Amino acid sequence: MTPEQVFLKLVHGVADRDFEALPELYAEQTDVRHPMNPYGDHPLLTRDALREHFGLNAPRVAGTIQFQPENIRIHQTADPEVIVAEFDYAGTVIATGAPFTAPCVFVLRVRDGLIVESRDYIDHVAMIRARGMVDQFVTMLTEPASAPVAS
Repeated sequence: MTPEQVFLKLVHGVADRDFEALPELYAEQTDVRHPMNPYGDHPLLTRDALREHFGLNAPRVAGTIQFQPENIRIHQTADPEVIVAEFDYAGTVIATGAPFTAPCVFVLRVRDGLIVESRDYIDHVAMIRARGMVDQFVTMLTEPASAPVAS
């Protein structure tokens, strides 16, 4: 698969909640990061880590929101393995029917049809609002930071 095809399978798989198939889009050893995640960027470096990540996210998303990727714009780079994809996850909050949009930019490196590196920039606050988790988010933001771990 081309980088564009892999990206489309990824974002449609997330929207369709095909969480079991998604890890198969990644190489066994990969490097996936969410640099703008307000809860912290926790690198996902293996397919097994992605399997766990998608398994944990399934219950967080299921039953709260429905969405699809829209406004997809894929940009080629000088490196044939790398694409930059701009898009929105647009959908509705199931409980209220309220619409939401979460802008996203993914930078993917795809080698031999598998994602070997990804930087996923997502409007996490829009997703937090849509999932009705603002109170938990504010609590996390206002809690005192943990003491640094001595080395």
